[in-house]
Amino acid sequence: MSQTDADATVSIVGGGPAGLSAALFTQKNGLQTRVFDTDGTWMHKAHLFNYLGVGSQDGTAFMETARRQVDSFGVERHQGEEVTDVAATDDGFTLETAEGSYDSEYVVLATGANRDLAESLGCGFDGDVVDVGVDMETSVDDAYATGAMVRAEEWQAVISAGDGAAAALNILSKEKGEHFHDFDVPADADGVFGAMSDEA
Repeated sequence: MSQTDADATVSIVGGGPAGLSAALFTQKNGLQTRVFDTDGTWMHKAHLFNYLGVGSQDGTAFMETARRQVDSFGVERHQGEEVTDVAATDDGFTLETAEGSYDSEYVVLATGANRDLAESLGCGFDGDVVDVGVDMETSVDDAYATGAMVRAEEWQAVISAGDGAAAALNILSKEKGEHFHDFDVPADADGVFGAMSDEA
C-alpha cells in the first residue's frame, strides 16, 4: 500500500547528524523531505568538544536541538518508524516500513555502520564500505550514502553532517539544473525566521 500523504521528493533513512543535515538543506530549499528515525544514533553516547561551533554539549542535547531545527523548516519526521527495505522503481524509490510504503524521487541512507539497505538496494561497495564520490551518490542513480556507511574508520559527527549536506546539495543541483549553493547572509535571517513566527 502507498502512503496517502503527498509523496516526498527526498526520503532520508536515519536521523543522526548526516540524516538531519541532509534534511535541513533539502527542506529549507523547497524539496519536500521526510526522515525515518529509529533514534539509534551514536550521538547518545557522545559529548561534543570537537564539533566546530559547539564548545561543549551532550550528544543527546545536540540531537534535540537538531530535531527542533529540521522540524521548524517543516521536515516530515517519522520518529520510531523503521525502514525495512528500499527498492528502486521507474520513478525513484519505494521505502517499506511496518506502517506502509512511501514513494520518493531520491533516497539518502544515513544508517551509521549498518549497510544492509545499501546492499539490498544494489549499491556498489569498495570492500566493506559503500562506494560513493564526493557528492555521496552511490552506484544507484539518485541514491546516496553517508557517514559511517562510506568510511572504514572516520566516524565523526561533523564529518557525517558534512556528508549529509553534500548529498543534499547534489540533489538540489540536479533538481535546479545547475550547481546549487546554499549560502545565506545576515539579511536572510529576518525573512526566514520572521516567516516562521508569522506561521506560529
